[in-house]
Amino acid sequence: MTNRKLLQCVLGQKFDVPPMWIMRQAGRYLPEYREVRASTKGFLDLCYTPEKAIEVTLQPLRRFDLDAAILFSDILVIPDALGQSVQFQPGEGPLLEPLEGMDDVKALSVDKVLDHLNPVLETVAGLRSTIDDDKTLIGFCGAPWTVATYMIGGKGSPDQAAARLFALQQPEAFAELMDVLVEASAKYLIAQFKAGADVVQIFESWALNLDEVAFDTYVVAPTVKLINKIRAEIPNAPIIGFPRGAAANVPRYIRETGVNSVGIDYAMPLDYAKQHIAPLATVQGNLDPLRLVAGGDQMNRAVDAILEAFSDTPHIFNLGHGIVPQTPIEHVEQLVRRVKG
Repeated sequence: MTNRKLLQCVLGQKFDVPPMWIMRQAGRYLPEYREVRASTKGFLDLCYTPEKAIEVTLQPLRRFDLDAAILFSDILVIPDALGQSVQFQPGEGPLLEPLEGMDDVKALSVDKVLDHLNPVLETVAGLRSTIDDDKTLIGFCGAPWTVATYMIGGKGSPDQAAARLFALQQPEAFAELMDVLVEASAKYLIAQFKAGADVVQIFESWALNLDEVAFDTYVVAPTVKLINKIRAEIPNAPIIGFPRGAAANVPRYIRETGVNSVGIDYAMPLDYAKQHIAPLATVQGNLDPLRLVAGGDQMNRAVDAILEAFSDTPHIFNLGHGIVPQTPIEHVEQLVRRVKG
């Protein structure tokens, strides 16, 4: 039996003190991260330089009593590996050459995805040999729908309108794109497991703004295919799903996809999660990142409410979305003390 507490919890074991990690725990709120980032040619250069990616992954574990390291990378390495132009502009976020139709989708190639992403896999292997044996190593990718929203829209958007219209107006091209993303993402996550990841998280950051039919077609169906491909190669692979904003669709997402654990966002009511989600999978979450920024008594009360809600069920403490750059380090220290007791 593994001594990796967070991995055990993903697989359904309950602990009196829940294991914890923080989405985007390696990031701009840490001065040591900013120092390493400044030494690179750009964000993707950091993702593709194993020595530096390992260093920034380890930084939060040196500061805080966290139970997992999560690979430092980005969900958009997949379109980059497929041959789409991906750039990260300071202050603007990611910019991609938008896919406009079937010809653009056909130009994508899965053939060299693993060659292109080999530096990331080197990072995974290096982390496994470096981190303490009791720390869980989390790999990840973006879910097909979420990655597609960037590939079609060319950048992030509040309503994913470009991708939603593309799916409705060019269903054949959209289905082809989903198949390409499922194939590439499966290869990538299988390789992460083989390189030493204990568990992977599938980030469905844009599960909101979809009606029931769209949610089933764009989110659930491709994720089912992706997880089936992974588990055909890695039997019983431990998987966390994070369908942010899925609200009352989350129970169906769990039942259909078979994820072991599900991340819930901070808008999810604790009572609903306790009644309808916790019986189906290990719950991960769900502190509002801005409560962490503000700190103090209000944060303690929010943390205590989350701990109380899931005290009788397997629970991984996390935020309900990624930590933000303006977060004071002392508030993260306060959070860890509050959770760990």
